[in-house]
Amino acid sequence: MNEIDFLIKYKMFLIIGAGGFLGAVMRYYVSGIFTKEDFPYGTLLVNVVGSFFLGFILFYSFYSGYISPDMRNFMAIGVLGAFTTMSTFSFETLEFFNTNDFWMGCVNIMLNVGLSIIGVYMGRSVAMVMGG
Repeated sequence: MNEIDFLIKYKMFLIIGAGGFLGAVMRYYVSGIFTKEDFPYGTLLVNVVGSFFLGFILFYSFYSGYISPDMRNFMAIGVLGAFTTMSTFSFETLEFFNTNDFWMGCVNIMLNVGLSIIGVYMGRSVAMVMGG
């Protein structure tokens, strides 16, 4: 298989991988700025903002058709898949429970899940207004 055939065959892997790289770097930067000792604000922020943009991109793409499948996969699977973080959220919640801070663990769960769902809904709403 020559180089051109390889690139064509694995184009989607490259698109998603490039998006994943970008999303991971963005998460590292944003989480580092906003995470404080008392609460993982950075994780909450990336999950809520990422959920908003995921809702927007998917609904806008599906309803308007203005976002190509390649760009949708780059953004939704690659960038936002790496930007948002269920594993870090889970670890931080477990750390609250391990240190007997059950209240903060529950607050972390409620905020991440509740605000992320609201973020997807808001992203969907913006997409519908813009042309969905």
